This record gives sequence, C-alpha cells and structure tokens, in this order.
Amino acid sequence: MESDESYMVPPPPFTEGIFPCSECHKEMRPNPKRRELKEEHTNIQLKNHAEKERWCLDCHDMNNRDKLRLVSGEQIDFTESYRLCGQCHGDKYRDWKTGIHGKRTGQWNGKKQYLLCAHCHNPHNPRFKELQPKPPPMRPENIR
Repeated sequence: MESDESYMVPPPPFTEGIFPCSECHKEMRPNPKRRELKEEHTNIQLKNHAEKERWCLDCHDMNNRDKLRLVSGEQIDFTESYRLCGQCHGDKYRDWKTGIHGKRTGQWNGKKQYLLCAHCHNPHNPRFKELQPKPPPMRPENIR
C-alpha cells in the first residue's frame, strides 16, 4: 500500500481499560524474550494464528506499546492495523481495500468508512467460531 493511501476507519475495538498501553508499560523495561505471560494479559492466547511462530512483539512495538510495528520496522497507529494484517494476509487485504472482504459504509460518491480487521476478527484468535447449521426449510406440503 502506498503511504499516502488512507482509509476512513472507526476507532479500534479495544477492551475497556487497556489503552493506552503506555499507561502500564511506561514503568516496565521491555522484555523481548518469548514466554508465557503469567501476570498480565493472561486472557490473551494466540489461537489459530500461527501460535507456535507468533509473539507479542511481532506486531506490537517493543518501545512504544501504543503503536504497532510493521515488518519494515515502521511504527503505525492501531487505526492502520489493516496494514499490519495485510503483510501476511495479502489476498484479504486486497479484497478489503476494494470492498469485497469486510464491511464498509458510505455512499458511492462520498467518503467511505471501512471496518478494521479487528472489528470482526480477534487479532489473537481470528478464526470465527463454528456455526451450527440450521435445518433445511420445510416443503409447503409438509407444513401443518
């Protein structure tokens, strides 16, 4: 994506009370060692998202926790998280930009608003829960 290309997005769906991250992290020295988190963020579990290869600091910036970090090292705001997701999910990112994947609102001739990936997918466990199929419709002659 070109850096001058931008999308109108609503604020990210943060869990109440966790942002800005720097409120807690400003007093902590960064620890880049991959490990199980046993004190804070114990409710965050990477599932269905390459959990054996992923670590918090693959996406979150080590020195400024209020930013995300691209593979290039560029820091981005959480409102640009689509750029981060798009690094690995290029086909979804392409489809999101054109309105095929995800949801956007607005007029054909006006400014559109795009939902971020995190509005529908939990970034730590992005797969949707399985849906139970509904029974097929009844044929009219069987309705009583």
